[in-house]
Amino acid sequence: MDPIKNQIAAIDPFKPGTEPDGQEALHRMLSGSTMYSDTKPLRGVPSLEDRRRRKARIAGGLLLGAAAVTAGVLVAANFGQVSSTPAPAVTMETSTPSPTVSVTAAPTPTPSASTTPEPTQVPTPTVPAVATTVPVVPPVQAPAFKTFTFPDGHLSFTYPSDWTVKTGQGAYLTEETKAGAVNATIMDSSGAEVAFVASGSYGGGTGGWVRRTVLDKAVVPGLTDSSGRATEFGFASDIILPHTSQGLPTPTESWSESSAYYFMDVRIAGEFKDGEMGSGPPLVMTPSLFMTARVLFDYEKQPTFATPAAAKAWMGTQQYAQLKEMLMSLSYK
Repeated sequence: MDPIKNQIAAIDPFKPGTEPDGQEALHRMLSGSTMYSDTKPLRGVPSLEDRRRRKARIAGGLLLGAAAVTAGVLVAANFGQVSSTPAPAVTMETSTPSPTVSVTAAPTPTPSASTTPEPTQVPTPTVPAVATTVPVVPPVQAPAFKTFTFPDGHLSFTYPSDWTVKTGQGAYLTEETKAGAVNATIMDSSGAEVAFVASGSYGGGTGGWVRRTVLDKAVVPGLTDSSGRATEFGFASDIILPHTSQGLPTPTESWSESSAYYFMDVRIAGEFKDGEMGSGPPLVMTPSLFMTARVLFDYEKQPTFATPAAAKAWMGTQQYAQLKEMLMSLSYK
């Protein structure tokens, strides 16, 4: 074996227990007769340049391995867990006459890599707006009827809210009774005079012999005369009958329904009945003298209704109902 190789092998650091003797090795190198030259490379002995290259390759391999490990860790951290769920089976659909194969491919998820993971934003819960409904307050309804009271505070009645009442001086006997004598004229929404009520007035009148036909009547609950007799509302017609007076010629005119006189007022109970009787005035005696209440028909147009059927038809109108309710509301306190 070559002396230099033997010397290098003698100091191999991987062989424990060998301790090279430097003086002996130097003596061998100087006293030996073997001739060698370093200009010709020795067989099997790597040169110093080869060793440096080998170390560089080893260092490069270690660096590449470390880089590969690091890249694997980063990819695993970004991609997350890979799902191992198998793809759905292929669906085969067959139709007649020619079979057709329908293949449904499962979509392949494509992971998106990001170098800097962004923080996950937690969705803010949205509270639905509470619908605020403004309560609809119905308008204050005006009373259907208003109340009129005479100045002395005794007699009163109600009337539609869109009607009006006009007062005036009533008939009186003395100055002491003048203030209590008041007339009230009631006008409808169009301004037409439709009714008349008087209180505390002097009253009187005459009547003739008539044939009376009553179409409607009812007791007025809040009004009695001074003797306690009940009063009634009524709607009727009178036909004046011929009457022979002493010293006068006998009437020859024929009376018929076409000459009927229609009236609607308040009287003492018992005066509204069918048959022949004295007509009499619509007066009710009260502690405040007389009271009278009646509907104002057009006296220039008599009869007011052409036929009894026309009068009955008017009873179904709103005007009739309002006038009746007003007369029925008369009250004396």
